[in-house]
Amino acid sequence: MLAAIFYDIWLVFALLLLGATLDTFIRHWLTGDGSAGNHLLLQLYFVLAPLGFFVGFWTHGGQTLGMRAWRIRVLTTNGEPLTKRQAIVRYCSAGLSWLAAGLGYLWIVVDADNRSWHDRLSGTCLVLVAKPKK
Repeated sequence: MLAAIFYDIWLVFALLLLGATLDTFIRHWLTGDGSAGNHLLLQLYFVLAPLGFFVGFWTHGGQTLGMRAWRIRVLTTNGEPLTKRQAIVRYCSAGLSWLAAGLGYLWIVVDADNRSWHDRLSGTCLVLVAKPKK
């Protein structure tokens, strides 16, 4: 799971870098100064881009690119695909798991169902996808 998180962090970082670069170029083109003006739209992008990345992938296939590489899928506890609401709750509560010094992720070790705090709060679970047969 940590390897999938590591992969996805790089992808989200690339999205954020792309947004910041585009913002700077557009500002420079419009005003001649890439740092001029209010950066509210860029800040909003920094909040919504990671949310959109995870919610989009989790609700359409149940896997981010990092999860696909490590054959992990997120599903509801009854095996269904996530709803947008569940994906948003999972994303926001994953932040809480990190804010508690990663304790929400380490909870998997002591949980009877191997579910993290954000899995419990969103009604989801991680499953290992079988290797495709050749």
